[in-house]
Amino acid sequence: MAAGLTLIFGVTRIINFAHGSFFMLGALLAAHWVTEWYPAWGESAALYALAMLLGALCAGLAGAVAEFFVLRRMYGVPELYQLVTTFGLALAMHDAMRWGFGPDEVFAPRFPGLKGSVELLGQFFPVYQLVTIALGPLVWLGLHALLRWSLFGQRLRAATQDRGMLAALGVNPKPLMLGAVVLGCALAGLGGALALPREPANLQMDMNVIVETFVVVVTGGLGSISGAFFAALLIGLIHAFGLSLFPQATLVLVFLTMAVVLALRPLGLRGQPLDAGPKEMAQKLVLTPTSPWGAALVFVAVAVFCAIAWQAGDYWRSLAADGLILLVFGVSLQAMMALGGLVSFGHAAFFALGAYGAALAYTTWGATLPLALATGCAAALVVAVVFGAAVVRSAGVYLAMLSLSLAQVVWATATQWVGLTGGDNGVIGLNLVTHDTRGLFYALLVLLALLSVGALRRLGRSTFGAALQAVRDAPQRAAASGLRVAWIKYRIFVESAVLAGLAGGLFAAHKGAVFPSSAGVSTSLDALLVVLLGGVHQLWGAGVGSLLLTWASAELGQGFDYWRGALGVFVMLIMVLSPSGLLGLLSKLKGPARAPAPGRRD
Repeated sequence: MAAGLTLIFGVTRIINFAHGSFFMLGALLAAHWVTEWYPAWGESAALYALAMLLGALCAGLAGAVAEFFVLRRMYGVPELYQLVTTFGLALAMHDAMRWGFGPDEVFAPRFPGLKGSVELLGQFFPVYQLVTIALGPLVWLGLHALLRWSLFGQRLRAATQDRGMLAALGVNPKPLMLGAVVLGCALAGLGGALALPREPANLQMDMNVIVETFVVVVTGGLGSISGAFFAALLIGLIHAFGLSLFPQATLVLVFLTMAVVLALRPLGLRGQPLDAGPKEMAQKLVLTPTSPWGAALVFVAVAVFCAIAWQAGDYWRSLAADGLILLVFGVSLQAMMALGGLVSFGHAAFFALGAYGAALAYTTWGATLPLALATGCAAALVVAVVFGAAVVRSAGVYLAMLSLSLAQVVWATATQWVGLTGGDNGVIGLNLVTHDTRGLFYALLVLLALLSVGALRRLGRSTFGAALQAVRDAPQRAAASGLRVAWIKYRIFVESAVLAGLAGGLFAAHKGAVFPSSAGVSTSLDALLVVLLGGVHQLWGAGVGSLLLTWASAELGQGFDYWRGALGVFVMLIMVLSPSGLLGLLSKLKGPARAPAPGRRD
């Protein structure tokens, strides 16, 4: 898995979040092949192995289709848009496999001839796992030989170094890109098929495996196959020792290992400095409408819309509250991304800290709503102050993965510290908002959502906002001009975390319960979707994104089982056609803005 993912990134510079989907495709196809379609294949070692290879082949073919229709259009695009596009691909592939294979788990038989265990140093080891352990170095050596001594591998390495020069020498790089994606996806499919004798194939395999794979790849260094190999060994050992010594904190140890490695070696164990890669053109936050009266009119229109939702009944009232909380959460991330250029894949960490802080303040001290919200914000603030010092040293994908590791640590703590958080049962029975105060709470939500957008607007026009954009676009020039680059990044990171903590506290109060899923990957991706669907550089981008995502998840989910797949296709279309989001697309359709009249100041 890790070798395939790092190979694709090394050649194409694509961060393929859908890599787990190809893993799941290989597992599901091989499992159905040996259990339902051709059960006799499950009784023969040669035929079982052939079924596994068919799973890998199917994953490779699916990778070719994805490269031709989607990934090819994302070459040269900033990493953030690639990540969201491949997340949409993962959603679409998930629902496509649910439609094709069904929702049930598939238990494949044991691999013939490799059943039982052997005794080594007084311990019994399953024979099949010993074989798979031996396959890891063999895959590494095979890839090393392919890249080192074959013409295809030499051209792949050349494409990694300088794709333009390779094209100038008469070598078409497109087949090389296609070959790298097919090979990487086939390796993922093979990994999924090899997992069959140990675990059932199911529709949760993609998300379960992709986070661990990213941990290995980032720890080893993006684009380094040998780094992926050594990181897999390191993470595997940490995981094994964790199971033996600290079984309640295994996941925390794994992600702390990655965080420590990245703090000491920001490029991973064997990562090499890469070229700057695709970089987005310098953009300012679009503060449409620019006039004060126009802006005030939009704010009033949003407040009236919320009032109409309140009058429409409990269902729309609850839906509007969900959207407003998502808006506050999205603005917290948008401030980092749009002005500071800091991308977080784990912003849910602060959302969950705020939610658990508010919930535990209520259950422990009997805190009222204001005190509970303040406690949640304080929890997010403390962690951000400590963690931010390490985060601001990194950039790009490494920064994003550090934030993801923090979210996973928070999620693991919420899951495994049962005495404090209730584990998977969560913290329930919160009565921070009563029937009598629900109207006041809804008004508070509207006010906080509008204030968060207003604060973003003010930030975009302030000197601090200008400094943030200078640090984002030209950090060396900004430092030479006397700006404290690290402090500026640190400050926006902490302020963003506190706002996310406030959103989490509001969520706990609104729902009356908190569960570990609030720190999950899906929560972080919801925030990213909210920002990118509306437009990261648009003032109301998070507002449009939260409205669309809340409506789609509530309305489409009622009568259309595959709405997440449809949403994935929609996300891919938006990212391909208009990476600036829906509001950016509307601006394009309206044509270039007219130049302001002489002497007029916006």
